[in-house]
Amino acid sequence: MKFTGTYEFEAPAQKVWEALINPVSLAGCIPGCQDMEAINEDQYKANLTVGVGPVRGRYTATITIRDKTPFEKFRLVVEGTGAVGFVNGEATITLTEQDGTTSVSVDSDAQVGGTVARVGQRLMDSVGKMMMDNFFNCLQQSVK
Repeated sequence: MKFTGTYEFEAPAQKVWEALINPVSLAGCIPGCQDMEAINEDQYKANLTVGVGPVRGRYTATITIRDKTPFEKFRLVVEGTGAVGFVNGEATITLTEQDGTTSVSVDSDAQVGGTVARVGQRLMDSVGKMMMDNFFNCLQQSVK
């Protein structure tokens, strides 16, 4: 599944960048995130509960930030497993600042397998887009 989106922040790129790579703001805005702990500087372990249609599952995920160009872009890699399947994904996140406003563009690709994919297949695209929108709407509020 591919997801793209652009989100506007009424803040300079540095402030948005700091929120995007801060584990506290990430944990607070990732839908279904119960906790997140640092493994090392750019890698975190998170416990998530995610539901698609009638299937709800708990996942243990590793979230890694790669290829950082401060205040401009980075890649976010997520690998998660749980009793109802797996989720793996990668997103390139690009920040563009103009006149104190920052545009954040996301280009992502995700693979989901197991029960959650079989039962909720028709809902996957809409649920994925909704989760991405909810994350960035939350982050926009935290940056204000």
